[in-house]
Amino acid sequence: MNTLSIRDLCCLFCCPPLPSRIAAKLAFLPPEPTYSLLVTDNSNTSANGIHNQTGGTSSKPVLTDSSTSPRYTIFFSDKAEWQHSTNEISKLEPYFVTTSRHNRIACIYVNCTPNPKYYILFSHGNAVDLGQMASFFIVLGSRLQCNIFSYDYSGYGASHGKASEKNMYADIEAAYNSIKQRYHISESKIILYGQSIGTVPTIDLASRYNDCCVACVLHSPLSSGMRVAFPETKRTWCCDAFPSIDKIHRIRSIVLIIHGTDDDVIDVSHGFALYSRIQIQHQTEPLWVDGAGHNDIEAHGQYVERLLRLIDVDIPQIYLKKQEQVQQQQQQQQQHEQTTLTPPTLASTLIIPASTTNGTN
Repeated sequence: MNTLSIRDLCCLFCCPPLPSRIAAKLAFLPPEPTYSLLVTDNSNTSANGIHNQTGGTSSKPVLTDSSTSPRYTIFFSDKAEWQHSTNEISKLEPYFVTTSRHNRIACIYVNCTPNPKYYILFSHGNAVDLGQMASFFIVLGSRLQCNIFSYDYSGYGASHGKASEKNMYADIEAAYNSIKQRYHISESKIILYGQSIGTVPTIDLASRYNDCCVACVLHSPLSSGMRVAFPETKRTWCCDAFPSIDKIHRIRSIVLIIHGTDDDVIDVSHGFALYSRIQIQHQTEPLWVDGAGHNDIEAHGQYVERLLRLIDVDIPQIYLKKQEQVQQQQQQQQQHEQTTLTPPTLASTLIIPASTTNGTN
């Protein structure tokens, strides 16, 4: 993140309307776009790569508005970190959505595997765009056996508008809605994943919508903007940006935090603080990567191992636990209904008259 000048500090404490501008200066560093999206087809044919998933065998969910949505092809510039093969490009399905703040943002569906275990909505870090992240998505999705959705924030890559905190919240919501409405993917199949600045919209979305995902992954998260700029900050001020620490307790899915112990951009103490605010029933074992910095966690073997354990062990265990709780609640409800509907049993009383010894015949 950038550093604050004396003028910025004065604005921060003396001019309340300006903290959002300072937050943008601190957090948002859109790179020069490394890709472009060009319309290649506007027909609703099999060439669009959209297949009905009724039978459950296709990796691609059905696209509801394919007749009106043009098909785009992604072209990478020389600035992209990896020049993809034709086969790799065929796995990338880009499209646009419009946010509630009227920005048209670029999204991408990465078809890594024919039978995905889950769909990951990935909010990437700062100073990168989809063109730089695409190769990573292909590798990560293939390792995890998951397909990946991602998007560029307003002002990044091919997305229109300007980067801001409010736009970021609208961006992830539009991308999330496209997964559900455009592809008919249920919440129980969605994992929210945020990296660095991407943890901000991830936490915001998960905290506002109960059961919007099966799990949340927070990779090198920040607790708030002020706490990054001023590490001794102990409370959230009215002028603070990205106050994730005040939202994370409202998340109703399990939350996995991954953070490097040698992170010199967002100190690992942010990960500790956020973990302590997660409700106990939604905590899962965090991964503190010894010796890892801010941008090299993926190079450590335990990174993929922990994500695989989340997918193959933690999520199924939570699902079974919820199923048991539902069954117990149903049984208790049935018992309560039976008790309410069954009339009380009246014990029959036999009245025996007293014998008369002096009676007459």
